[in-house]
Amino acid sequence: MPAIQKSLLIFLLLTIAGGCFAKADDPVTLPIGSKAIAFSLPGIDGKTYTLKSFATSKILVIVFTCNHCPTAQAYEDRVKALVTDYKKKGVAIIAINPNYPDAVALDELGYSDMGDSFAEMKQRAKDKAYNFPYLFDGVTETVSRQYGPMATPHIFIFDQQRILQYTGRLDASEKPGTANAEDARRALDELLSGKPVSVAKTKTFGCSVKWKEKSDWAKKAPLVWAKEEVKLDLIEEEGLKDLIKNNSDKVRLINVWATWCGPCVNELPDFITMNRMYRNREFELITISADLPERKAKGLSLLKKMQASNTNYLFNSTDKYKLIELIDAKWQGALPYTLLVAPGGKILYRKQGAINVAEMKKRIVTQIGRYY
Repeated sequence: MPAIQKSLLIFLLLTIAGGCFAKADDPVTLPIGSKAIAFSLPGIDGKTYTLKSFATSKILVIVFTCNHCPTAQAYEDRVKALVTDYKKKGVAIIAINPNYPDAVALDELGYSDMGDSFAEMKQRAKDKAYNFPYLFDGVTETVSRQYGPMATPHIFIFDQQRILQYTGRLDASEKPGTANAEDARRALDELLSGKPVSVAKTKTFGCSVKWKEKSDWAKKAPLVWAKEEVKLDLIEEEGLKDLIKNNSDKVRLINVWATWCGPCVNELPDFITMNRMYRNREFELITISADLPERKAKGLSLLKKMQASNTNYLFNSTDKYKLIELIDAKWQGALPYTLLVAPGGKILYRKQGAINVAEMKKRIVTQIGRYY
């Protein structure tokens, strides 16, 4: 079995064992009828929020969510819509990220352009124009463990006395545009009208909370990836033409580099990181060395040091101008050079010089999708 398939198999087994389902030692979800648990957590806006921060609100809604989870991303707009529709009715809505950032491995970020660190929370909130406080509990996990979310997202709704009246899903349909948080809205409307919540508890679906003790795969993954085979194959003119045509079902990221190009070597680790994030989806990274064919051994040695187990080629010619024309007629010849090519050959992005890594991740995940 090839090394990359072995690493994928290990990832899938670990995911099944503990990544996507609640384990026996997961915290217990706060029971209906419980008092809201006090907290003091930092928000991305620089403020510290406590339970008393929302004392004047008729209802308090707490959504445990995160950045990287595809299900959490699928519900972002619905949470924003709840804020817009219920703010004037006296409903306060906040989000808490319970995930320990270092428990999320690179290959668990295949549906996102960022992880779950506090800095990345700030960026995600800015990108999506969050209209609610976004709080971080991923270091101590003290608050999250007492509330006991089973997945992201998981919503908790408390009445004016801060008694838990509803916990579970926002609605029953993950795909954006197919639902509008019906379960959460029903509970809110019933509470606002003085009625008991007709369905107080539902199951929730999404990514499991990445508690600190779930860091095993994140720690083991780099050791597994380090053992993957690294190759550098020669490629002819027709092969290069086929690469650019991209008659595959994958978004193809092509980076042209050389061992003597400092900026090229400096950014190679960023490409390898992106490959580890997205390679289990409809994506592939291909590097093309512009070194002379006789320098293949040096190029392979560098790629091995970088653990570049993606597809790597070396143009089997000394004619650099032919390489330029074959890759992209718009390329002026300076290295590094990067293309993002859609299935069918449409060039989505081209850049001469070093790329903006954050921008590239967004471009990739926009093409391959953030949701299931």
